[in-house]
Amino acid sequence: MGQIEQGLERALRTRPVPSSAEARLRFLLAAHRGSTRRVATVLGVSQRTVQRWVTKKPGARRPPGPTRIRAIEEAVLARWQPRVRARLRAQAEAEGFVFHTRARFGFAAAAGSSDDPRVRWITQDLPGEVARELFAARDAGAGEQQQTVILARALGHAYFRDGGRRAHGLHIAFSDVEFADFSIG
Repeated sequence: MGQIEQGLERALRTRPVPSSAEARLRFLLAAHRGSTRRVATVLGVSQRTVQRWVTKKPGARRPPGPTRIRAIEEAVLARWQPRVRARLRAQAEAEGFVFHTRARFGFAAAAGSSDDPRVRWITQDLPGEVARELFAARDAGAGEQQQTVILARALGHAYFRDGGRRAHGLHIAFSDVEFADFSIG
């Protein structure tokens, strides 16, 4: 998962996701009304395996392996705060968001130009159309590169081109993203 994807995920949460495997399993059990059979189906393991993971008996507990821990994490992330995520997404698509980043950004200009790509700290308001395009690309399985192109176009328009009032026709360079955070609302 790239920096942009991680930033979007952080923006769509209001509470931290459970961090331990035990807490994640408790969450999955609560989400499936205590049914170890349903949790086992979601994780692709046997019901007995899930029972071994969550038992309180001393000596009978078996922790999940590394591959199963990743499956548990993905299942929790898919089910974590669905209504909050939907509300924040709708708000971002309607009102826009603030994008915070540190990345190599500028015009693809001659070396030495003041607009030459360099590492910049940028905090920029972006409109809801960008949020809609970014979420649609993410839903379609777009990679980090496609999401970077969407943000480069939007940042170039808002940051360098001053909303389309100057610097027409210049190509924006946006790469080497160190971090990407989104503020919604």
